[in-house]
Amino acid sequence: MLAHLINQKVLHDFAGLQLLSLLLENPTEDGVEIACDFMIECGQVMSDLTPAGVNAIFERFKGILHEGEIERKVQYSIENLFAIRKSGFKEHPGVIPELDLVEEEDQIVHQIMLDDDIDGEESLNIFKFDPFYEKTEEEWAEIKREILGEENILRLKTVQQMEEEEEEEEAAQIQDFSEQDLINLRRTIYLVIMNSIDFEECAHKIMKINLGTGHENEVCNMIIECCMQERTYLRFYGLLSQRFCQINELFQQEFQKCFVEKYTTIHRYETNKLRNIGKMFAHLFYTNAIDWRVMECMVVTQDSTSSSGRIFIKILFQELAENMGLEKFKEKLLDPDLKEYMQGLFPIDHPR
Repeated sequence: MLAHLINQKVLHDFAGLQLLSLLLENPTEDGVEIACDFMIECGQVMSDLTPAGVNAIFERFKGILHEGEIERKVQYSIENLFAIRKSGFKEHPGVIPELDLVEEEDQIVHQIMLDDDIDGEESLNIFKFDPFYEKTEEEWAEIKREILGEENILRLKTVQQMEEEEEEEEAAQIQDFSEQDLINLRRTIYLVIMNSIDFEECAHKIMKINLGTGHENEVCNMIIECCMQERTYLRFYGLLSQRFCQINELFQQEFQKCFVEKYTTIHRYETNKLRNIGKMFAHLFYTNAIDWRVMECMVVTQDSTSSSGRIFIKILFQELAENMGLEKFKEKLLDPDLKEYMQGLFPIDHPR
């Protein structure tokens, strides 16, 4: 930042020499690396403005190199700096033509010393309501036109529009790639599930996959899809789902969302798939891996349920009763904390 302020002649080059002298006076590895980077960025401009000062700085760099007290990595940085200087900073121009917009006579160079007491003008950081905002903006636009010129402003706007269009194209491409990545992720999860001997091995392998942010739902959906494909229910899927719910609360939330989604679209599945997912979710309920409050989505009336929905509820409750026992299952259903969420399962205010 400081280097480019010097390049644009906003800051006097003497401040750059002061900074370099400070960094190299008692050289440290970090200080020398910063000095090298700083000189690479503004070396071309400073060589034109103060050749004697730049020569003195390079003599100091040479002295540090000959002393050999710094790490090899930092020595390479200094050697690279000398190579760049030898080439005349061709690959690191001080000001590129597209940014050389202000005429020399209009440039204001700020001469600031590092040890000066500088007024930060903190009051400018405080928002002040401008009742003449539109007028102020017009005046600023006029000043900008005077400094930059109409042609430069139009050119900058054109470049900005082109950059925005390129960003939109890149975003569209990235979206397409992410869809392909999603397909690859699902395939990987499927292969891991199918090739695992037990649920612990499977969970370990899936967690080692680079899922990325927000792809927890893909794991949950793929476990449920694999479970539905089996001819008979395998306890492997219930234990695997339970393990993920215990690993991270995000997986628990996603399985709860999946329960609601599957029940909402339950009419699409054949009886075998209903049985498998019913037993899998029953496992998650009786192990308390997911919250019983999600049963709020089930409303048992003639109008609100289909035959598939009633079969799913029957399988779910049979599995819960077998694994919990009738007494514990009854206690759970009559739990005062769950009463408002179970009203749909046992309606008493609806004739049908």
